[in-house]
Amino acid sequence: MSDQDMIIYEEDVIKIEALLSKTLKGSEAKCALLVDKDGHLITKQGFTHSLDTTALSALLAGSFASTKEIARLVGEHEFSVLFHQGKKDHIHMSLIGDRAILAIIFDDRTTIGMVRLYSKEVAQELTKIINDVGTSEEAGETGLEEGFAASAEERLDDIFRE
Repeated sequence: MSDQDMIIYEEDVIKIEALLSKTLKGSEAKCALLVDKDGHLITKQGFTHSLDTTALSALLAGSFASTKEIARLVGEHEFSVLFHQGKKDHIHMSLIGDRAILAIIFDDRTTIGMVRLYSKEVAQELTKIINDVGTSEEAGETGLEEGFAASAEERLDDIFRE
């Protein structure tokens, strides 16, 4: 990810969740996670109650980071899709722009082809949303006055001096 943090507003999360739900229905996958490249979970849909999504998010980002170095060693800039196949469950991961990772977990009720088809389709829409979300530099446009941070800091100093 860039050195700027993503700031995703509720209306963007609602759009993302609707796209993930649509993808899960079409592909018949179990769940989907959208993770930033730093390993923070943006949102999730589907059957995730038995998953440690925090740990999974960090590991997904780590997987892409290490695979980027493998790609470089074989002459590629980066691999945009990763697939892990297990006995029962499988994970399809794809990059969403330069800032996020879409992970879809599925089992044998569907095929990798269906998951790839739907993830490729949704990736384009998610990329548009992710590329348009605010960054920390734009966060000042939320209506807070420019001197708010300084004023808040002074007030906190006053409180803790008392």
